[in-house]
Amino acid sequence: MTITNTIKSLLKKKIPLTVIHVTGDNKHINITAVSDIFNNINTLRRQQIIYKPLMPYIINKTLHAISIKTYSLQEWKNK
Repeated sequence: MTITNTIKSLLKKKIPLTVIHVTGDNKHINITAVSDIFNNINTLRRQQIIYKPLMPYIINKTLHAISIKTYSLQEWKNK
């Protein structure tokens, strides 16, 4: 399983996401996540929600750089 598939699977298990896109290589990952849990939550808190399940991969240096874009379902529909 590739790192992008591993991350996608992990985030799906840990966070109730409506849409999840994960692209990149072993060190640089781009994540787009959509969920109603992001309603009325600021950007910092949204990123913390995504980072939390990824911390083991960051600590062991499997992941180096992560770009995260988060949207509520309504924000995604209006995009």
